[in-house]
Amino acid sequence: MKKVLLLRFGELFLKGNNRNIFENLLINNIKNKLNGLEFKFEKTFGRYVIHDYNINLEEEFVNRLTKVFGLYSLSRAFEVDATIEDIENKVLDIDCFNKTFKVCVKRADKKFPVSSMEFAKILGEKVLNKYTSATVDLYKPDIEIKVDIRLNGKAYIYDEIVKCQGGLPLGSAGNGLLLLSGGIDSPVAGYLIGKRGLKIDAIHFHSYPYTSLEAKEKVITLAKKLTDYVGNIKLHVISFTQVQEEIHRCCKEEYMITIMRRIMMRVASKICDKYNLGCIVTGESLGQVASQTMQSMAVTTACSTKPIFRPCIAMDKEDIMNIAKSIDTYQTSILPYEDCCTVFLPKNPLIKPKEDRVENEEKNLNISDLVNKCLENEEIIEIE
Repeated sequence: MKKVLLLRFGELFLKGNNRNIFENLLINNIKNKLNGLEFKFEKTFGRYVIHDYNINLEEEFVNRLTKVFGLYSLSRAFEVDATIEDIENKVLDIDCFNKTFKVCVKRADKKFPVSSMEFAKILGEKVLNKYTSATVDLYKPDIEIKVDIRLNGKAYIYDEIVKCQGGLPLGSAGNGLLLLSGGIDSPVAGYLIGKRGLKIDAIHFHSYPYTSLEAKEKVITLAKKLTDYVGNIKLHVISFTQVQEEIHRCCKEEYMITIMRRIMMRVASKICDKYNLGCIVTGESLGQVASQTMQSMAVTTACSTKPIFRPCIAMDKEDIMNIAKSIDTYQTSILPYEDCCTVFLPKNPLIKPKEDRVENEEKNLNISDLVNKCLENEEIIEIE
């Protein structure tokens, strides 16, 4: 008998002939996440097992593993030989004194001589005989004793399930570019798209001296927090001061946000081309602000040569905030440092812009020159 961590994956069981590709990527991500810790890894059908690890570091293992996309849940478990006697002995070690309990058996190995339901009854009776103060509760027990009999000749006994991130293994969906501001929404978008397997770079537009150096550091901190979930991030920092000054000088005030967003999309598309990134990701939520109406997003999307993914598009602000809190980006996002979207903010921005009118207004600018200057001043920060 030994203490192990039993890992379960979620959506991967839906994959067909290419399931091994996803599993191999997930296993590699698990091992990378546990880098620096000593352990042994075993793969058995439908489960992964971490064993021979330092029990004193168990919480560190659990904390890291719960942030791996593709893992659905894990349990601190005891591994025993899949024999009736060994399983019974370990189940009886679980303290059920004066508690309600339930026994649940899963039998992946159909050669095991007793059916799942029958074995659960046998084990329950054994527990009642040992702990006379215990009672069975099939609906809301104090303890749910679980027995998982696998095809590797082992059985795993545990009484807790720790929820992990679920989703797909990071990197299984390719690579994209996240528009990362200092706000609440964009880090959440990065987390959500990472959960669907997309590995991200990030791009941040700043307008020093209209925006402070603290605002830039705030974004670096947000990117650092995201790395817990999405791995290392290459942050592309773009000086946007001249662009905003030119728009403010040459264009009507109400068009400023729309044109600014369109130039951002042009720059982001060029960055994608340069670094072989397949899409752009934003934190936009439908109707949240003037630039996020259906018409505004259609006009800005028209400037992108890449598909644009908007993971937060149908989410309420409260839902986005709750995720931000759960991934520890919220408190950083609400720090009072402005981002470039607050510079020269018009009193009455367009809510339903028309593309032809926006294009006509853009004729007052040398768009190509502004985009190229943005790219010339690109700063890359490796976030680990």
